Amino acid sequence: MIKKILFLIVFFLSCSPASNYSNIKVLDVIDGDTIKLSNGELVRYIGIDTPEIRIKQGGEFVYSPQPFSLEAKDFNVKLVQGKYVRVEFDVEKKDIYGRLLGYCFVDGVLVNSELIKNGYAVLLTMSPNVKYAEEFVKLQKEARIRKRGLWADYEVISHLKSSESINQIKRVRGKVLNTYRSKKCIFLNFGKNWKTDFTVVIFNNVIDSFYEKDIDPLNYYTGKIVEISGRIKEYNGPEIIVNSPYEIEVIDGDE
Repeated sequence: MIKKILFLIVFFLSCSPASNYSNIKVLDVIDGDTIKLSNGELVRYIGIDTPEIRIKQGGEFVYSPQPFSLEAKDFNVKLVQGKYVRVEFDVEKKDIYGRLLGYCFVDGVLVNSELIKNGYAVLLTMSPNVKYAEEFVKLQKEARIRKRGLWADYEVISHLKSSESINQIKRVRGKVLNTYRSKKCIFLNFGKNWKTDFTVVIFNNVIDSFYEKDIDPLNYYTGKIVEISGRIKEYNGPEIIVNSPYEIEVIDGDE
């Protein structure tokens, strides 16, 4: 009898309709770039990154709002909280944490675009999910020029001062002195001491996205002044992990 009941439970669960991502309610807004759907699943917006509300310390996430993180969440709340949205997927449907990766539409408006357009997010394009990458690049440039959102407060900083902004999203400028390729990635070095100076890291799994744009990152950026928008982390000194050529802009002018 018990086996029969278990069989019936499994049968009915397997026959239950899959979530309709073309029209599903947003139950909660976690932060600027993550929402919870009415089916319990989390959606991480593709192509953008917003300042963190909680940062990881000693294996735990601690409430420590980064500059403009709460503003980004509030804007996301106004856009989608309690509303029915359409979630559109790209090549990869989930990330390593089991979250859905999606483009979120509400009333025909792409929320990912609205966040970056209004300066609440920065570009974070990870191949192969690049469907709207070109649009996001244009919107970020526009937001920077018009000093919208975080761009009103975030000045471009020198790579020499990058260590002062660990775990924060910044736009960093500097000259690539040299590059180095290891087994796992390519490093763009901005100082003579790679253990302490600012570095850009490009992992092997995204290098093809550079080649597709006829860019060999090992040679192309050497000697050039560039600007990178992203989250500064600390490993061997401050670093930004870059996932696509869209995130590195070659600049004419002085360092």
